[in-house]
Amino acid sequence: MSSTPSPTATDEISWVLTPLLELPGVLHAVIATGDGLVEGASGGLERASAERVAAMTATVHAAARAFTAAFTAAERPRLAQTVVESDLGYAVVVPAGENTSLAVFTSPDAQLGNVAYQMQLQVAALGRALASPARRQDDDDRS
Repeated sequence: MSSTPSPTATDEISWVLTPLLELPGVLHAVIATGDGLVEGASGGLERASAERVAAMTATVHAAARAFTAAFTAAERPRLAQTVVESDLGYAVVVPAGENTSLAVFTSPDAQLGNVAYQMQLQVAALGRALASPARRQDDDDRS
């Protein structure tokens, strides 16, 4: 007797990445927990790389918060985004809900304004999806 495995949490929220990956210049995307675990990753990113990105996302975001706090004396500043620029492109990290971040890596010629805007749209969509109550089996049977 075989059964179809139920989708994992990673499978259930990876849809958030699709519109981002369709943008020109966006190469990879990861949804990460605040403690550095992968919740979702783009298909072209190897699992080991996604895990490193998730861990570094948590570290970079925490460092950016501490860096901002050092300048402002605020205890826990809220970050809108963290951007790292290199000769290979841009890494952009935004908060994506409680204890979650969304990170993308783009080519150097990507339109960062468009990327940042789409990231905010996807964070809002993810928030709405996670806030929606789960459908009950009874609701499915009535359709």
